[in-house]
Amino acid sequence: MTSPLNPFQIDQCLPQIQCRQCGLPSCFDYAKSISRGESLINRCPPGGEITIKALSRLTANAIIPLDPECGAPRELCTAIIVEDHCIGCTLCIQACPVDAICGTAKQMHTVITAECTGCELCVEPCPVDCIDLVPCTEPPVGEPSPWSGYSAQAVERARQRTLARKQRL
Repeated sequence: MTSPLNPFQIDQCLPQIQCRQCGLPSCFDYAKSISRGESLINRCPPGGEITIKALSRLTANAIIPLDPECGAPRELCTAIIVEDHCIGCTLCIQACPVDAICGTAKQMHTVITAECTGCELCVEPCPVDCIDLVPCTEPPVGEPSPWSGYSAQAVERARQRTLARKQRL
């Protein structure tokens, strides 16, 4: 009998974008789903081939192509708010899985760019279309991670910020 897969180990193989492209509410939810055999290892577009290979090694599943229904890998980006157009509705704050947007009702909001994962979840709910995604041009600060453009510290911060947000809400 094989031992059950540990979702915490699986979560370490995910880039922590928290984009929901896998169809689940968070990277850890995807990790739990893989550990229970409910999801395939090819549903993380931000992680791409690097993540599929790491998950294949960990789970002993064959390497399979990225599921096109989940989307395609894309360039790392960050959200910016065109502050002159922001009406302070707070919908972007509610949508951000890593609490990378600050502001208050009826006041201008801003993105904490160092914490933004580029998940794009803030874009759609904005009623005035004042959120743009721009490519990240700064190299990551800190130890490298398996994913180009992300530092190991940024990946871990995104994981911790997501957990803190879930506990707060």
